[in-house]
Amino acid sequence: MKLLEGKTALITGASKGIGRKIAEKFAEQGADVAFTYLSSVEKGEALEQELQAFGTKVKGYRSDASKFDEAEKLIQDIVADFGTIDVVVNNAGITKDGLLMRMSEQNWDDVIDINLKSVFNVTKAASRVMMKNRKGAFINMSSVVGVQGNAGQANYSASKAGIIGFSKSVAKELGSRNIRANVVAPGFIRTEMTDVLDPKVVEGWEQGIPLKRAGEPEDVANLCIFLASDMSSYITGQVIPVDGGML
Repeated sequence: MKLLEGKTALITGASKGIGRKIAEKFAEQGADVAFTYLSSVEKGEALEQELQAFGTKVKGYRSDASKFDEAEKLIQDIVADFGTIDVVVNNAGITKDGLLMRMSEQNWDDVIDINLKSVFNVTKAASRVMMKNRKGAFINMSSVVGVQGNAGQANYSASKAGIIGFSKSVAKELGSRNIRANVVAPGFIRTEMTDVLDPKVVEGWEQGIPLKRAGEPEDVANLCIFLASDMSSYITGQVIPVDGGML
């Protein structure tokens, strides 16, 4: 039996990178998959077609999770289309890096809204469905910089640290309803964002990682499968790094 058979999962920000790989692996493991995309319409539509090959129900939704009313409508639409929601992977995120002295208020607000407020919006809306079902799992995507900070990423680090505190609180509030909330903290993972970096810079970073290599989106997706499955039924409120030992 596949690990996620019979489960319906929502993955936000799934048109590329880590989110795309999570959606792919979830479908491969038997989950019905709802996912969101925002700017990459073509990639979103292509992913929907690609995932249908696994034989599970798949549907993409163009939705901005940082807007409360859109998040509420998204959950309503998914319940109408799929019947329920068992797992939510809050993955949507952006970066607008810059040193604090040069960081604009807009760049601060944009990152906090998309990375952190979206997690509140989607979790609040989806938790109603899960509370009714008396079961569910939230997997919230943070980062190693949410744990240790990073120069030039005050906004991103704050948003990812906020996800950790939020998730631990949700785990305590909803645990009695058999709803779990855990955090995944990726380190240096190869995606479209890292492909544009100078190879020498990448090599320098890799030398600082105990496993001496960057991670792959699949490394993050594999942990998400475990946290979404019944294999992790007694794990909640945890922050699990996928970082090759960086932390």
